[in-house]
Amino acid sequence: MSENKLERKISLLQATAINMIDMVGIGPFVVLSVVAETMGGPYFLYAWIAGALLSFIDATVWSQLGTAFPLAGGSYNFLKEGFGPKWGKLFSFLFVWQTMIQAPLVIASAAIGFAQYTKYLFPLTDVESKIVSGCVVILIVLLLYRKIEAIGKISVLLWIGVIVTMGWIIIGGIMHGNFSQPIQHINNGLELNYAFAAALGFASVKTVYSYLGYYNVCHLGGEIINPQKNIPRSMFISIGCIAVLYLLMNISVASVLSFNQIQQSKFVVSEFVQAIAGTNAAKAATVLILWVAFASVFSATLGYSRVPYAAAADGAFFKVFAKLHPTKKFPYVSLLFLGSVAFVFSLLFKLKEVIDAILAMRILIQFIAQAIGLMLLVKRKGKSFFVWKMPLYPLPAIAAIIIWLLIFISTGWKMMLGGLVVIALGFIAFYLKEKAAKQSINTQ
Repeated sequence: MSENKLERKISLLQATAINMIDMVGIGPFVVLSVVAETMGGPYFLYAWIAGALLSFIDATVWSQLGTAFPLAGGSYNFLKEGFGPKWGKLFSFLFVWQTMIQAPLVIASAAIGFAQYTKYLFPLTDVESKIVSGCVVILIVLLLYRKIEAIGKISVLLWIGVIVTMGWIIIGGIMHGNFSQPIQHINNGLELNYAFAAALGFASVKTVYSYLGYYNVCHLGGEIINPQKNIPRSMFISIGCIAVLYLLMNISVASVLSFNQIQQSKFVVSEFVQAIAGTNAAKAATVLILWVAFASVFSATLGYSRVPYAAAADGAFFKVFAKLHPTKKFPYVSLLFLGSVAFVFSLLFKLKEVIDAILAMRILIQFIAQAIGLMLLVKRKGKSFFVWKMPLYPLPAIAAIIIWLLIFISTGWKMMLGGLVVIALGFIAFYLKEKAAKQSINTQ
C-alpha cells in the first residue's frame, strides 16, 4: 500500500480553511431564498440552526473515527474498519462506488452555482452558462495539479476571500438595516405543528447541504499534521464559525430586504448589497461570491480525489487510481477522473436537482452506515481503542442516525429511489468484482 508516501504537510489553520471553503461555497447564497420560500415565514432561521446542530452531532462521529484512522480516504477506512472483515469490504466498496458518482455531483453543483451567479454580471444564455461551469471545473483541476503544501497555501488565500465576503454582508446589515428586527420577529406566525415540522425537514435538506464539508479534513487524514488533535479541532472550529456566519448573514439580509423579496430573488445577496450600496458595489459583491463558489469547488475536488486513491492503494478498487504523481506526490489519476466526470455533470444538470441528489445518494452509505459502523467498532474494540471519544456516547451517534433518516425522507421519493438504485447497482458491481477475483485465483 502506498499510503505512507503521502506527506503530512497540512496544518490546523490550513485544514480549517479547507473545511470552511468547502462548507460555504455557493450553497448559502443560492439556497437562502429557497429556504425562506419553503419555510414561509421569518422563522426560516430555524432551518439554519437545525443544519448546524446536525453538523455538530455528526462531527462527533467523524472525530472519533478520524482520529482513530487518520488516513487518506476518510469514510472508506471508517466503513471498512467499522463493519469488520465480513461486511467492511462490502460497505467500503459501496462508499467508493457512490463517491465516483456523487463526488462529481458535489463539484458540479458548485460550478453550476458559480455560473448561475455570473448571470447577475453578464446576461448569459443557457449554453454560455454551461460553458462557464465547465471551465470552472477545468481550472480547478489545473490548480490542484501540484504538491499538497502549495495547495494548503492556496486554500488559506481562498479562505480569506470567504471571510471577507461574509464579513461585508454582515457589516452591511448592521450599518444599513434594522439588525435586531429579524430576531425579534422570528416567531411571528410560528405554529408548532406537522406543517412546520414538514417545512423544517424540507428546508433542512438545503441548509444541511450548505454545511456539508466540515469532514473534508478526514479525507485528507494522511496529509494532516498531528491528526489526533487537528482533525476534530478543525471540524468543530469550522462548524462553529460557519454557523455564526450563516445566521448573521441571514439576519443581515432579512434586516434590509423584505421577506417577499428574499423569497422571490435569484440573486438575493447581490440585490441586498445593491439596496445598501448601489449597483457597482453589488457587482463587486457578486465577484466575491464567485470567489467563494470557486473556493468550494477547489476544496471539494481536493478531498474527494483522495477517496478512490485510498481504496485502490488498499487493493479494493481499480489499481490505476492508486498511482501518485512521480514528483508532486498526489493521486493524479483520481483527480483527473473525478474532474472529467464533474465536467460532464456540470453541462447536464440543474442546481436544485443536484443538491437533492447529493444528499439522497450519500446519507445511507456514508452518514448512517458510518455511525452504525462506529458503534460496532466500539463494541468490538472497546472505548479505550479510540484517541478521541464523543461525549455521552452513544447518544450523539444514535441522534445522528435518526436525523439523517429524516433528512433522507425529506429529499422526496424520487431522490430516495435514485439513491437506493445507486446502492443496488453497487451491490451488483461488488458481486461481479468478487466473482471475477475468485475465478482469477482458481485459474492460477
